[in-house]
Amino acid sequence: MPLYWGDLHNHCGISYGFGGLENALLAAKGQLDFCAIIGHASWFDIPERTEGLEYLVDFHKEGFAKLRGHWDYVIDTVNRFNVPGEFVTFQGYEAHSSRYGDHHFLTPDDELPIVEGESPADIVAKLAPRRVIAVPHHVGYTPGYRGGNWDSFNAAISPIVEVYSKHGCGMSDQSLYPYYHDMGPRDSRSSVYGALARKHRLGFVGSTDHHAGYPGSYGDGRLAVMADSKTREAIWEAILARRTYAVTGDKIQCSFTLNGMPMGSEVQAASERNVELRVSACDRIDKVVVYKNLQPWKVINGDRLSVAGIREGSEKAGVYKVRVEMGWGNAKNGFAWNGTADIRHGKLASVETCFRGRSVLAPSPEMKDDPTMNALGNRLLGQSDRSVEWSCTTFKNPTTLHPHTAALILEVEGDESTEINVRLNGAELSATVGELLGGNVTRHLQAYNSEAIVLHRAVPQHAYTIAEAWTDTAVESECDVYHAEIRQMNGQCAWISPIYALA
Repeated sequence: MPLYWGDLHNHCGISYGFGGLENALLAAKGQLDFCAIIGHASWFDIPERTEGLEYLVDFHKEGFAKLRGHWDYVIDTVNRFNVPGEFVTFQGYEAHSSRYGDHHFLTPDDELPIVEGESPADIVAKLAPRRVIAVPHHVGYTPGYRGGNWDSFNAAISPIVEVYSKHGCGMSDQSLYPYYHDMGPRDSRSSVYGALARKHRLGFVGSTDHHAGYPGSYGDGRLAVMADSKTREAIWEAILARRTYAVTGDKIQCSFTLNGMPMGSEVQAASERNVELRVSACDRIDKVVVYKNLQPWKVINGDRLSVAGIREGSEKAGVYKVRVEMGWGNAKNGFAWNGTADIRHGKLASVETCFRGRSVLAPSPEMKDDPTMNALGNRLLGQSDRSVEWSCTTFKNPTTLHPHTAALILEVEGDESTEINVRLNGAELSATVGELLGGNVTRHLQAYNSEAIVLHRAVPQHAYTIAEAWTDTAVESECDVYHAEIRQMNGQCAWISPIYALA
């Protein structure tokens, strides 16, 4: 089945986020196949408005009222952007809960009335007979403090769980990307591993939970689905079947099967289990781990892929990925880029955009909404088999550990003599594949504290792809859970939904 890429949890100015709804949908359409723009609708057990919590309570309640005040406009606009085969939208909104954790509610149907309830199950029941699911998100927070509640988890209404977002990674308390938001740290009891230890049936998804109206903002979380077609019905069926996985940002292409059945499946397999994993990443693979019942079962070290490629002499002619990155500098309000990249003595096979929205996770008293703040001009302007032209906006990096750059990943067919020539805002940077196999090159636009451009190392195909098959005959329980995690050298990750092998 084809892979389609989306974000099912992005916020904008329709409630207590920022930026216009139409700009958010246009941004999604620029680098995703589907999305849901989520408004904040309710918090049944919201804390009392005591000293120190005035702002917290007030901005939530004001956001809930704002969403209800123009819900008809939201419904109509989201439906207008839904074009089967081109770009798919879903209706949805969010309900907070201290006890049950936060959930966003999604439907493939044209309408979704706003209702409140004491629990996710209560809200879904009130929406019956409409087709609705409740997606738990940022589940890793402390139980009772808006973390996941696996005691009340119901796979019938929650087939997928958001395992990664701008909050961080909720897979386990030891996963990359800890929680550093003011909501607190991760707790292993509410982690996704805590759910899998109980053999809960669920699929993994990533989404941004970004509050400045930019679905799919690079690095903040995306999901892939394996679906028959780019339509609401086909993508909805894939979600219900858990044929999903989560990525941080790079569109890492994955296939994971057990006895021929895809990710998310329950498979009767009392004896022989034939497991296959295929990965086509976007950067050099660092490590791949296939887990069985949360324990490493098969481990692939990326260094092995590099050594094998050198031994086979495959760094001469073939396919390479080269990332063009731009940003840095001190432009807090944004820096506009216009660029082209030309391929000489080779072919441009594909281009993947890595564009970000403004880095906003939650409101703050000093922030004011501007409907145009998410109109950043991030788009491809033209593409052929020899060149690509684009525009985008970057911002000063929030800290030395948090990027706000933009990038394009160029898939290039050629050899060591193939040249990549980049022109950005009057600056030019060129290198051959052979040179880039040895290291990256950079250029600054000004003398100091300047925006800069990077042509990253070229990555040969053997270093970003794997195809492995294993056979397992050891039955450890009535339900053995297999899942896979992929990490690239640049820190981008994928978490593949489990397959449940039943004895």
